[in-house]
Amino acid sequence: MIDLRTLFFTIILVPWMLSSAARNGYMEARKPKKEVVTIPDYDTTGDSDTSPAAAPKDEGELPTCLLCVCLTGSVYCEEVSPEMTAVPSLPKETAYLYARYNKITKITNKDFADIATLRRIDLTGNLISEIEDGAFSKLALLEELNLSENKLAKLPMLPAKLISFNANYNQLKTKGIKSTAFKKLTKMAYLYLGNNELEAIPQLPESLHIVHLYNNKITTLSDETFCQGNNTQYIRANMEEVRLDGNPLTLAKHPNSFVCLRALPIGPYH
Repeated sequence: MIDLRTLFFTIILVPWMLSSAARNGYMEARKPKKEVVTIPDYDTTGDSDTSPAAAPKDEGELPTCLLCVCLTGSVYCEEVSPEMTAVPSLPKETAYLYARYNKITKITNKDFADIATLRRIDLTGNLISEIEDGAFSKLALLEELNLSENKLAKLPMLPAKLISFNANYNQLKTKGIKSTAFKKLTKMAYLYLGNNELEAIPQLPESLHIVHLYNNKITTLSDETFCQGNNTQYIRANMEEVRLDGNPLTLAKHPNSFVCLRALPIGPYH
């Protein structure tokens, strides 16, 4: 005998389930598909000539300004970490460079070749022992150059419009400075050559206001060092301060060496 429950399931429920499944499939087929809308990325799309991502950059400028502080016309690279061992690539409009207390060892002809706007360079407290002779030759606007606290034994050719030059605390020797290295610098007012190994005083320009030559190895002077020995009427009017202390020099042996100055050299002497 056929089970009544089985018969009921076969006759009634199976057709109902098949009908329900077909209806659900039909409704699912009629549902509109969701449209995927792509939102444009306005940081990366658009005209490549005007987008920020396409803006041209000088090669080397970005890493320099990550390591240093770059303001309009000024670059500050002081005590950079990791150690800076060479002059960094500079933005072309740089007028003032401060790269003090790093590990720079050499200045090459390429370091400043394209930066004609430079007015001041400060490289105090590095390890510079060599400067190629044309390193500053294209810096027609340079007025201040500070190379103090380095390891220089000689100097390169200096820019013509230099007003202030500081090479205190180096290892400069007389043979490392051309005899007319400063004489031709007719705008120079401040010259600092203290704590070096100079045995003689280089020729000095008439424009000088202050010259520091303390703590060298200078043993003698001539009547032409500051004055004009054959012209007793000559006065070096611009000179305000001379320092020769700390040299093996007895001023009393050179009475005519300072007659053209408005004041005698300052500091303790023999």
